[in-house]
Amino acid sequence: MSEKFDVIVIGAGPGGYVAAIRAAQLGMKTACIEKRKTLGGTCLNIGCIPSKALLCASEKYEDAAHHMGDMGIKVSPKLDLKAMMKHKDSVVDSNTKGIEFLFKKNKITRIEGAAEIVEAGKVKVGKDTYAADNIIIATGSDVISLPGIKIDEKQIVSSTGALELSSVPKEMVVIGGGVIGLELGTVWRRLGAKVTVIEFMDNILPGMDGEVRKESLKIFKKQGIEFMLSSKVTGAKTSAKGVELTVEPAAGGKAETVKADVVLMAIGRKAYTDGLGLDKVGVQLDERGRIVTDEFFETSVEGIFAIGDAIKGPMLAHKAEDEGVILAELLAGESGHIDYDMVPGVVYTWPEIATVGKTEEQLKDAGIAYNVGKFPFMANGRARAMNAVDGFVKILACAKTDRVLGAHMVGPNVGELISEVVTVMEFDGCAEDIARTCHAHPTLSEVVKEAALAVHKRPIHI
Repeated sequence: MSEKFDVIVIGAGPGGYVAAIRAAQLGMKTACIEKRKTLGGTCLNIGCIPSKALLCASEKYEDAAHHMGDMGIKVSPKLDLKAMMKHKDSVVDSNTKGIEFLFKKNKITRIEGAAEIVEAGKVKVGKDTYAADNIIIATGSDVISLPGIKIDEKQIVSSTGALELSSVPKEMVVIGGGVIGLELGTVWRRLGAKVTVIEFMDNILPGMDGEVRKESLKIFKKQGIEFMLSSKVTGAKTSAKGVELTVEPAAGGKAETVKADVVLMAIGRKAYTDGLGLDKVGVQLDERGRIVTDEFFETSVEGIFAIGDAIKGPMLAHKAEDEGVILAELLAGESGHIDYDMVPGVVYTWPEIATVGKTEEQLKDAGIAYNVGKFPFMANGRARAMNAVDGFVKILACAKTDRVLGAHMVGPNVGELISEVVTVMEFDGCAEDIARTCHAHPTLSEVVKEAALAVHKRPIHI
């Protein structure tokens, strides 16, 4: 038997490394097992961070090529994709090294390798076995594909391959109109690819507020992305010439062939629990392969816990981080709680899309009476000065109490603006609270205030 710990965390992604840091801060002897040579998990290495680096860089390129001239700045940019990828890699490198520093600062033992839980309280890595009072599974998620379609990361790529392309494809097909597909499709469209999104549903961004989905689709079409909605991909053939997809109507019907140089598979992700030995120790999984936990994140085996993408709930890094902090505090004898209705979601296209809480569709289905306040960026001075007037902010409030139940935004920097509404919701605040809070002028945040005023039908600037 090797060293004994208070807590062993399996996985060093956002949930795992944050759980490890918080546990160490609370005085627990902590180890973190990660099979990658770098820390940070999917998010920092091949997900959130590199995709945002490319989104930011490609946005600047498109601005220079197509929009700066409207402000009197005449430039003719030249794309250096190799340098752009180097920028992306350097961002990833600095972030992962930052986690290494935090591990050393907090005296967390880092163990490199694949973990297997051999019994409650014991984890094996290679030839070594480690003991712990508590084991936290934070192994995240993995990409999924359609039946019969193999991801080769060259012609048919996942998000991982889409972040590593060595040249801009002439034609890219994205299978899946969710967050990942739209973000990475946007990157390559900006850099010159003709992008077509194939989506099984009749609209993009499944699960989001209907009005946001409709507005976003209109904006993406205006930007040049083509869409095949209510469509399903039933087959794919690769050759030296590219990829041929067989596409049928979702409801069934005549098939057609769609050709592309590169196909991005972005239909979703699944919990990653391979090799952990969960079946041997009796950890229960649900019908979707996710680890079943109670409200304290404990699995069906005492002393084994799970957080993040490996359990139910939105597959978001910040959700995993909050769960990691809360669980560490619970293990230390403190209290903790997360309200999943108050976990925001953001799509980092331009304009951005942000959402929190209930949608109008959900409130209607639940029979909850509500009031709507909506305000367009077109009527905001700062948005006009930025030439960024697409979109709106919509706030939903309880008709009886005025408590904010949800907010849905499309527009410039709404990924930042959503935080104000999340904070108000965490304190059971009302639309009136936002409306009566002084917002600096001229700022985009005034659109949030005006939307709150509109809940009571008294916006000022429209």
